[in-house]
Amino acid sequence: MKRLIFLLALAMLLGDTVAAFAETTLEKIARTGTLTIGTRTGSPPFAYINKENEWVGFSIDLVEQFVLPAVSRKVGKPVKLEKKESTPPTRIPLLSSNAVDLIAGTMTDTRTRRDSVDFSITFFVTGAQFLVRKGSPIKGIKEIAGKRVAAQQGSTNARIIRERVPTAQLREFPDQPAAFQALAQRQVDTYTNDGIQLAGLKAKAPNPRDWDIVGDFYSYEPYAMALRKGDSDFRAVVNNGLMEGIDSGKFFEIYEKWFGPKGELPYPMTPEIKKFMIYQAVPK
Repeated sequence: MKRLIFLLALAMLLGDTVAAFAETTLEKIARTGTLTIGTRTGSPPFAYINKENEWVGFSIDLVEQFVLPAVSRKVGKPVKLEKKESTPPTRIPLLSSNAVDLIAGTMTDTRTRRDSVDFSITFFVTGAQFLVRKGSPIKGIKEIAGKRVAAQQGSTNARIIRERVPTAQLREFPDQPAAFQALAQRQVDTYTNDGIQLAGLKAKAPNPRDWDIVGDFYSYEPYAMALRKGDSDFRAVVNNGLMEGIDSGKFFEIYEKWFGPKGELPYPMTPEIKKFMIYQAVPK
């Protein structure tokens, strides 16, 4: 009898475990009333902690103003937003372990990453460049052979440098502040990242004029929000929210807030990129 009770209890426990793993993202959000995102703490102006200790940024605005309302409508009740820090090495594990529901920061949509996660539509386009001390002989990717190059762990930039310039002394750091500190302390000769992130880092530096961003784009970096593989219903809700924002024009107002002439980091959207953004919102 005791054995039977034990087996029944074990079966119930396993059943609960299987059900938990089978739970979709939207079911999880409906149950908890919370959308949990993984985002950055030191990548202005996309996601960072400001002087008032507030977690702000362009990516966060997109979630708060477009994705969160779309999710709330879908589950039929108000949903609150919870933010957790994610970095290039931790963001996919955070998704896979259900610790977060969505990565909303500065993640590039690549074919390799699509093996592990799904992506939303693109919400920003940039390319990789180099940050150097003013007067540096490094003017682009052709000059980094034999040089000490800082990059973020798990970034597409690090992979490309490793493949295209194997003689560069690549040194990977856990986050952007650590990489910049190494550059400031002359432990490396340059720091490579997406141009927009380097521009944000330079703007926030104690002496911005000490630094130059150099080189043509050596990569194409379309930023998108990442979610668990195969969760098509949740992906549709995220995309619908972003597309509604683009279609209404509010997306471009938020872009102007952060990247316009009076924004946190001036970085005008080209006419070609604007056309691409609008095209994504057209019903297919």
